[in-house]
Amino acid sequence: MVNKQTRRGAARLAGLPLKTIIITIALASAWSSTCLADSREQAKRMHDRLAGTPPSEAVLTAMAADIANNNPQAAAMRAMSDPAFYNVTLKNWVTPWTNEDRTVFAPLNDYTATVIGMVRDDVGFDQLLSANLVYHANGAVVNGGTPPNYSSSNNAHYEWLEQNGADLKAVLVSGTQTQIAGLEAGATAGVMTTRAAAEAFFVAGTNRAMFRFTLLNHLCTDLEQLKDTTRSPDRIRQDVSRSPGGDSRLFQNNCVGCHSGMDPMAQAFAYYNFDEATGRLEYTANAVQPKYLINNETFSPGYVTLDDGWDNYWRTGPNLLLGWSPSASMPGSGNGAKSLGEELAGSRAFATCQVKKAFKLACLRDPVDGLDRQKVSDMTDAFTTSGGYLMKPVFAEAAAYCMGE
Repeated sequence: MVNKQTRRGAARLAGLPLKTIIITIALASAWSSTCLADSREQAKRMHDRLAGTPPSEAVLTAMAADIANNNPQAAAMRAMSDPAFYNVTLKNWVTPWTNEDRTVFAPLNDYTATVIGMVRDDVGFDQLLSANLVYHANGAVVNGGTPPNYSSSNNAHYEWLEQNGADLKAVLVSGTQTQIAGLEAGATAGVMTTRAAAEAFFVAGTNRAMFRFTLLNHLCTDLEQLKDTTRSPDRIRQDVSRSPGGDSRLFQNNCVGCHSGMDPMAQAFAYYNFDEATGRLEYTANAVQPKYLINNETFSPGYVTLDDGWDNYWRTGPNLLLGWSPSASMPGSGNGAKSLGEELAGSRAFATCQVKKAFKLACLRDPVDGLDRQKVSDMTDAFTTSGGYLMKPVFAEAAAYCMGE
């Protein structure tokens, strides 16, 4: 059957000279062929960036058709259905968040697997720092073999999966940290309480590392950028000298800028430690870890940590710009890592950070100009409202934005 558009086109051509009709048809055909070629080129570029592998002919054709039909987001979703998106792209995207060196050259672990699973299953990323969740592959059969079960004392389960080429998209299943890792429900705090995060950021030290690297990885900002010497120093612990090198001005003009905000929030981790002897995350409910009380003679009048109660001193002052949630469920204080994770993930800075990281993954560059920054802002708005904090649509939107580059 001839449609209305075709009949109208034929009617317009009917009164034209034959030579004009032939030229018009030739130009239309050339434009159509060029458009299709451009769509295929853009589809291949998009697939290469998202999956890191060339698409099959069938997938390339389908993606090109999506793009030609003005639906590049659908093309990106097709690319993300490739197992390599999970095994390679996401694995490399997440791994630097799991270690202090921020290197991609680290084994698969429960932190990385949990983020991969959340993306695959469309779990809202606002739960990243608070959920009682861990992804594993207990009982999976991979190339005729079965991995050792998840262990709270080593990483053998995930290293086996990686070494044996497991399809993470297919084998990962969700579980709770209470059931799989043996943590108390009140101790669970998303990726912050995975074994990998504990080994990297709760080991030795004073647990300030967990706070700092959570800011770096999930709010895309470091303590130096957040220095605020106008906050009260009343919660700075005893281990911080008030006269470093004998000069109290250094404390007033430098140290206090970070510690006055960090120490009240890092108190949320007061019951956590990574025990190197057992290789396990240790949680001592209602008992502050000794590391919070070390070097107490450095400045004995300093703050003594008695529990895991935290307060966000950055809800006022210049760091109000991080966009803290005004929700009544997030009053800027609480107890434990889970509620702190909700506070951090409820900020505008957290949402913008996830979008910027997705933008860089899909575009192979950071946002660089006004158009890019407006796109990131628009994507962040969608991510936090109608998007439900789901990551795949963010990757798709970024890939569509950059497909012509």
